[in-house]
Amino acid sequence: MAFDFKKEYKKFYMPKNTPCIVTIPSMNYIAVRGMGDPNQEDGDYKQAIGLLYGIAFTIKMSKKGDHQIDGYFDYVVPPLEGFWWQEAASAKPNSNATTDMPPAEGRGDYLQNGINGIDYAHKEAFHWISVIRLPDFVTEYDFRWAINEATKKKKQDFSKVEFLTVEEGLCVQCMHIGSYDDEPATVAMMHEFMEQQGYELDITDKRLHHEIYLSDARKVAPEKLKTVIRHPIKVKGDLAYGIHQSYEG
Repeated sequence: MAFDFKKEYKKFYMPKNTPCIVTIPSMNYIAVRGMGDPNQEDGDYKQAIGLLYGIAFTIKMSKKGDHQIDGYFDYVVPPLEGFWWQEAASAKPNSNATTDMPPAEGRGDYLQNGINGIDYAHKEAFHWISVIRLPDFVTEYDFRWAINEATKKKKQDFSKVEFLTVEEGLCVQCMHIGSYDDEPATVAMMHEFMEQQGYELDITDKRLHHEIYLSDARKVAPEKLKTVIRHPIKVKGDLAYGIHQSYEG
């Protein structure tokens, strides 16, 4: 039977719909960065998803080709995930902000207010890193092979796709059931819980609002969507720490 990350690592992918504290280890991802409304037809976000799955299935199906990955085992492609933020300036109408990764100044302060700092009326101002987890046996060499293989076979440009390593560390998370626009209520519950447990929010330029999508929004009614929401935290009074690395493929 194929290895299923959701079933094998339930504490990361299948939390209850009540908040919990969890420590997330380092993980490698296929990643594409961008900006814009995720609901826009043929927009950058939907194109990014196509790129991610193109590489994800190239790696998964490598077992049938000449490139044999050392340590390979059959697995279910993990769910789509995303890291999200808005710059303070870009959440306002007529913003001229164009940077892909905003500086620490502004971004961290802005998002320390939690989901309330995100302006859902201006989804075009979203910055995102869309990702799919990689099995640990996939090296950067294997990743580069997959980029070249997909480019050759699909006649498509995969130059935006990155090999990304993220170690989130200490977080609060919760299963959100319902529309994405209803997330603020779940996040408020998460923040209340973390404060009761002696923690505070630690969203910075290196630690981001994280979502894991367990439902296919094309097939599931909005009120039944399942999304893991995860926020980085720290013990109250501790200094923030950076744990985010990126390698371009």
